[in-house]
Amino acid sequence: MQPIELTAQDRVLAVVAHPDDMEYGASAAVAKWVDDGVEVHYLLLTHGEHGIAGAKPEDTAHTRAQEQREACRQVGVSELNILDFPDGNLVYGLEMRKAIAREIRKVKPTVVLTQNFDVVAPWGLNQADHRATGLAAVDAARDAGNEFVFPDAGERHQAKLLLIANPSEPDRGVIIERKHVDQGIASLESHKLYLEALPDHPSGEDLVGGNARAGGEAMGTDYAIMFKGYDL
Repeated sequence: MQPIELTAQDRVLAVVAHPDDMEYGASAAVAKWVDDGVEVHYLLLTHGEHGIAGAKPEDTAHTRAQEQREACRQVGVSELNILDFPDGNLVYGLEMRKAIAREIRKVKPTVVLTQNFDVVAPWGLNQADHRATGLAAVDAARDAGNEFVFPDAGERHQAKLLLIANPSEPDRGVIIERKHVDQGIASLESHKLYLEALPDHPSGEDLVGGNARAGGEAMGTDYAIMFKGYDL
């Protein structure tokens, strides 16, 4: 397992589908990076407006955006951009790739982070929006470096590293401390109204803490967050 060691010269762009998608372990790694002076940006493709059964989508969109801002605050992320793709109806394609490539060219990250896009993920069958977003982010990370692809979406920029969160076969890890685990738990628990609508949802300690302990075992330390990494 290869350690991921970022410095203040690095910049990370995390690309996910919904509010809360970063908070199942990856945000604990973000807390560590922010501690180390790394600038981290979040790009969400949707407001998660269809994520609370029985609620009005416009109310849910507002609530979930607020909760995501608080989740970002818990780990020190101040740069959050939420696009208006339709929650639950994401379709992989050129429009999505272009939107992500545009953000990559704007932010100019050294690292692009996205979510697991496998049909079968470590927790079971993966959700459709996650799959579409992860795959589009993989392609956009390379699209952004090609001046002939989406030439009207900004000046080309090539990130150096692509990371996939919560992978089935991790090969790289971010070694973290207990305080970063606690920040990651707090970021997940910031999605208060969303989690209240899911009464059987496991606790933050079970999810984030369990993820970090399993990663620590893989890395030979107390806590770590694991990723699948690709050099670009």
